[in-house]
Amino acid sequence: MGQVNGLTVLEVADHEFAIPSRITAQTYMGRGNVVVIDREANLAGNIHNKGVLILQGFLGARYAQHKGLNLSASLTFEQNYDRIEGDSASSAELYALLSSLSGLPVRQDLAVTGSVDQQGRVQAIGAVTAKIEGFFDICQARGLTGSQGVVIPAANAKHLMLREDVVQAVRDGQFHIYAVETVDEGIALLTGVEAGVADSEGNYPEGSVNQRVQKRLLEMAEEKSDRDEEEDECGDDGCGGSGSDADYTDDEW
Repeated sequence: MGQVNGLTVLEVADHEFAIPSRITAQTYMGRGNVVVIDREANLAGNIHNKGVLILQGFLGARYAQHKGLNLSASLTFEQNYDRIEGDSASSAELYALLSSLSGLPVRQDLAVTGSVDQQGRVQAIGAVTAKIEGFFDICQARGLTGSQGVVIPAANAKHLMLREDVVQAVRDGQFHIYAVETVDEGIALLTGVEAGVADSEGNYPEGSVNQRVQKRLLEMAEEKSDRDEEEDECGDDGCGGSGSDADYTDDEW
């Protein structure tokens, strides 16, 4: 849960090649912010940071129309010590968040690339051919199973210029390329559970990904509300006594 294979591109002189990068997410009760560990460590560029802020907009617009988004989350590219730039991993980061919130595990035989907007549409990215071939090479080296593949934006499908061995593996059903237009399509593919469409009252079908996420966020909101009520009842001095500094000597402090 909360773990997705993203695809990154490295450039060395005149050559570029792609490798998978493990993206993980942890979610917990908080104040509606998404913390990117790589950004806090000064390893993320402005475009990548913008992509993460878009994720916050998506989560708020979809799940926090009637209750506050009492969520905090942390995201990171595991074992990455180079600078990260671009927003092509934003869909993978969102899938990791949704997996963590819903409690649904993500397929690890698929790798993901694609930018995402605040409406949940998956947008085109660069170097898509290199990313597919890079993941294919790793899968082939470890042994093709017939279930491995990549998830790319549908808008990139017409730009593919893949090597013949990759094309043949796809023809033979040994490797797969899935083109998605929305986050809902992608998360359903990665988890094997339908994303779910909201009804007129904003409720999602029972057991769907979106219903599970919505339920967890409502639980966080209720827990936050209960804590706020307890603090109001206790007052500024707290429930354990007056809490005044005058009650303690310097030695006791």
